[in-house]
Amino acid sequence: MTPQHLLSTLGVPAAAFDAGTLEARSPIDGQILGRVADAGAEAMNAAVERAHAAFLAWRNVPAPRRGELVRLFGEELRTHKSALAALVTLEAGKVTSEGEGEVQEMIDICDFAVGLSRQLHGLTIASERPGHRMMEQWHPLGVVGVISAFNFPVAVWAWNAALALVCGDSVVWKPSEKTPLTALATQALFERALARFGSDAPAHLSQVLNGRAATGEAMVDHPLVALVSATGSTRMGRAVGPRVAARFGRCLLELGGNNAIIVTPSADLDMAVRGILFGAYGTAGQRCTTTRRVIAHTSIHDELVTRLERARKSLKIGDPRESGVLVGPLVDQAAFDGMQKALADARAQGGQVAGGARVLADAQPNAFYVEPALVQMPGQTAVVCHETFAPILYMLRYEAFDDALALQNAVPQGLSSAIFTNDLREAETFLSARGSDCGIANVNIGTSGAEIGGAFGGEKETGGGRESGSDSWRAYMRRVTNTVNYSRALPLAQGVKFDV
Repeated sequence: MTPQHLLSTLGVPAAAFDAGTLEARSPIDGQILGRVADAGAEAMNAAVERAHAAFLAWRNVPAPRRGELVRLFGEELRTHKSALAALVTLEAGKVTSEGEGEVQEMIDICDFAVGLSRQLHGLTIASERPGHRMMEQWHPLGVVGVISAFNFPVAVWAWNAALALVCGDSVVWKPSEKTPLTALATQALFERALARFGSDAPAHLSQVLNGRAATGEAMVDHPLVALVSATGSTRMGRAVGPRVAARFGRCLLELGGNNAIIVTPSADLDMAVRGILFGAYGTAGQRCTTTRRVIAHTSIHDELVTRLERARKSLKIGDPRESGVLVGPLVDQAAFDGMQKALADARAQGGQVAGGARVLADAQPNAFYVEPALVQMPGQTAVVCHETFAPILYMLRYEAFDDALALQNAVPQGLSSAIFTNDLREAETFLSARGSDCGIANVNIGTSGAEIGGAFGGEKETGGGRESGSDSWRAYMRRVTNTVNYSRALPLAQGVKFDV
């Protein structure tokens, strides 16, 4: 199906994708898929004002009723899953099953949020004063600004928007410049849900503004944006965080990862190889949860390398829409150039590099397909500590288990981690306070493929934010502590006397 047919099927009018100055290109072949408007700062400021007006109305709608809107949106996603997934594949270069999996994540978070709409609860707290009761309430926060990245062009917005909407917030979305069309399609499906919902949903509850950096900067700086949820590089987070903090706004940052898998002598190597391969080379290495490092015990290191190298060479690279293809293209030439620089640095730092070359250049001169790389390193050098958004897997050795933990934690990022072991003590130590310092720590499963039921995010340069399941809904609300005096006296706390 052509991008124009997909967009039309999903409800996007032609004027929205054929008359702008921002080009949307497919990493599959470099084809221009459409041209969208660059909204700019002035349009963003106006959108935030509209969103604030929508919030003032939406916060008064009961939370279970707000959940009904998200349920209807989930229905639209189910109905149009194949078309939206195909557009994700076209615009982001994901293989078909990953595109479909991303839309399924959107459906899953909608289901989660619908249930949550009846569970936005606070606490009742014992008061030290007789005849008094204390409690906590959670109230809607305000306008939520979402900045998303190209590698999950629709799911990240849904993680935020589904929760924000049931929490009583409005949403303004600035998508990646590399994936504007999927954002337009998602908004069109949301508007279909709005049309079915009824008149108690205010206008401008969710808005999408495509644009360059100035568009995002206007969102970040606007005083009416109560929360900025930004997903992207650590460099981006360093720019966004201080600007939001300067106006005392809230930030939810999902930034880089440099994720490791420890493989111990007792590990099931068949399972480990499968987990490592998807973690390292799925999505062409362009996930924040991609496995960048394997820390293998010296007794099994060489065998593991042999198995991984054999499997790496068997991976089918090509058009992600074709059956059997497991590794699609890098998003653009900048990603390819970054990969080549990292491999050159790895060689200079003593690494043995297998793979990493460009492939299919004759057939697709305007796209950047690469052979995944496996790099045996003499130690955790500077290049290993840097996140390169590409299919590069660094192999490291360890002797003592504590050394493996130290290597795992000795990088600036702290998103996802895993261990393959059949030793209970190793597994529990890895999960303990002295084990992995990441926000995600897995046993006998890889670093990629988180479910929406658990809060997603990490520590250190990963930003510290949490999205999706668990109690992450609290980021989208404000807490109020209430004290109710139902007695006829007015005692002060801590025994303070102020008698008049």
